[in-house]
Amino acid sequence: MAARSVIALVSVAETVATDLADHLERRGHDVREARQPWEAESLLSAKGIDIVIVGDSLSQAEGRDLLRRHGGEGGPDFILICRPADLVDKVLALELGAADVIESPLNVRELAARIGGLLARRGRSSQELIVLENATVDLRSAIVMHRSGTEEQLSPGQVALLRLFLASPRKVLTRDDIIAAAPAENADAFDRSIDSRIVRLRRKLDTETITTIRGAGYRFDPPTQRAD
Repeated sequence: MAARSVIALVSVAETVATDLADHLERRGHDVREARQPWEAESLLSAKGIDIVIVGDSLSQAEGRDLLRRHGGEGGPDFILICRPADLVDKVLALELGAADVIESPLNVRELAARIGGLLARRGRSSQELIVLENATVDLRSAIVMHRSGTEEQLSPGQVALLRLFLASPRKVLTRDDIIAAAPAENADAFDRSIDSRIVRLRRKLDTETITTIRGAGYRFDPPTQRAD
């Protein structure tokens, strides 16, 4: 198993840091925090950091100073959080090599998506995303992210069942196929209990892509991607 990617939160406001750390840890990242500049120096000097998030509790000059000393070739990617009016500081940070600069107040889910994009470019992505009509599923962390912003956790059995459908798109799977490849999490795995598992999975994913074929089984039809 690949090592967990390491995200450092430097002087990120406590209310944001708590939500962001929880969001990232549930997605398999290792989150480390530094509240003060001297703590940041110690943390970043230890190496092994993939991405550094610098909050606007730190002055922009201090943030750029950290970027100069610890960014660059072979160093972590930096994302700086700035206030909306700080256009000059934003440009300066980007010119110094910041991977991204975002304005506060920020959306934790959006920031996590930006982090995921940077990790993918570094070859450290820990996501396996499936896009459905009304939700996106991260199979590795077993999280369903609904368009409304709410999230739900998939059980191991539901992940196994979804993987089975994804591996066999547009193919009718019988109850025997499902029992053999994605057994239930308890002994009640036969006949009508399969119907219940499908119903619960459909409801959690908020999807119509898994259909019941009367007298035959179930079929997964991948959603059609709209051309914008």
